[in-house]
Amino acid sequence: MTAQLSRRDIIRQRLLACVEVIDLGHETPCHIWTGPDSGVGRGGGYPRMKLNDRTCAAHIVSFTNEFGYVPRNKQIDHQCRQRLCVNPAHLEMVSHIENQKRRDIANGVVRRKRRRKAVAK
Repeated sequence: MTAQLSRRDIIRQRLLACVEVIDLGHETPCHIWTGPDSGVGRGGGYPRMKLNDRTCAAHIVSFTNEFGYVPRNKQIDHQCRQRLCVNPAHLEMVSHIENQKRRDIANGVVRRKRRRKAVAK
């Protein structure tokens, strides 16, 4: 007699069915999504999957499945800098500002701090 799989195990199996494990030099290999993605253009190139008849970002599904709920004011950052990676060990919940800072550092962008306008009294 076989044990019935939990919902988390079923989702994990669905994720791994569309993954190619590739060692890109990190501590653990990247799980590169081979299924559909969000296309090209602004915000494109992220893994997509169907879950409960809704299209979802597969990396967010992977993170949520392993670690739990992601609040509205948080984002999931790919520490490996690979948008198609769904390895939960490479994903971290951060603020939008932190996600932008990490992106800029990875891309070699130097941002200047904005000067505040002096308030006339």
